Amino acid sequence: MKRYLTAFFLGISAIILIIGLRIDVQWNGIVSWGLCFICLLFAAYFTKYIPDEKKSRKP
Repeated sequence: MKRYLTAFFLGISAIILIIGLRIDVQWNGIVSWGLCFICLLFAAYFTKYIPDEKKSRKP
């Protein structure tokens, strides 16, 4: 499940940047990059909990 959350937050950050930077409103760039940064922090947080498959296999 956490692998999917990482991919989800990476995708959301890309969508925020694409949509947010096309809209020409004052302060929009700062808000877009701020939301993108928060999504990337969540993606990095969930990435560290992905188990290493090599260690989890027992011979």
